[in-house]
Amino acid sequence: MELSKRLKFIANHIDKCRSIVDVGTDHGYIPIYAIKNNLCERVIASDINEDPVKKARLNVVSEGVSKEVEVRLGAGLNTITKGEVQGVIIAGMGGNLIKEILEKDRYKVPTFEFLILQPAQNPEVLREYLYCNGYEILDEDLCFDEGVYYELFKVKKAGKANVIELNPISYEISPVLLKNKHPLMNSYLESKEEKYNKILGFLNENSESAVKRKEDIEKKLKYIKGFKRGMR
Repeated sequence: MELSKRLKFIANHIDKCRSIVDVGTDHGYIPIYAIKNNLCERVIASDINEDPVKKARLNVVSEGVSKEVEVRLGAGLNTITKGEVQGVIIAGMGGNLIKEILEKDRYKVPTFEFLILQPAQNPEVLREYLYCNGYEILDEDLCFDEGVYYELFKVKKAGKANVIELNPISYEISPVLLKNKHPLMNSYLESKEEKYNKILGFLNENSESAVKRKEDIEKKLKYIKGFKRGMR
């Protein structure tokens, strides 16, 4: 079974451990890969929808890992009990939804040794939440697959209230990836620059909201230019 580049990117950040849960597992590919590559002894594969659960169960049986992978139907972290797993993967959904999942079962979060979070949209919302709500950032990473940049957060709940309040642009563009001069960061910044220049081209009104929007985007473009200089 071959994983897509995005899924392999997620799997590469799994620490060897006893058990993990993959929330929003879809076809169950990451749980199957984790067992076959001895990354963990047991995986709970969960999804809120019945069709993905059925597909995941079929794949688990056909790949011969039904003893090690248990597929459960349910939302978010509802499918596990406190202390049942050591690691968590939540991927393939928006940053807002991942934030809601963590908030809803926040009493379970301190029991996890690591959480791997890979939002499909709005990573800046998730980054601000993690930075401002006492999460320890173990790692941040970036991959490019089929024309899309995907950001990844590997975190754990800190023992004390660790709050990192930053300039808003730093929630959108990772200070960790900038500091580490991630190899994809230049092209990522260029894609952001192109996106914001396109938006500016459409803002032709002189209304108060349009003027404010232009000012905000121009400020972001200045930051991006500075970040690009720092990557040289």
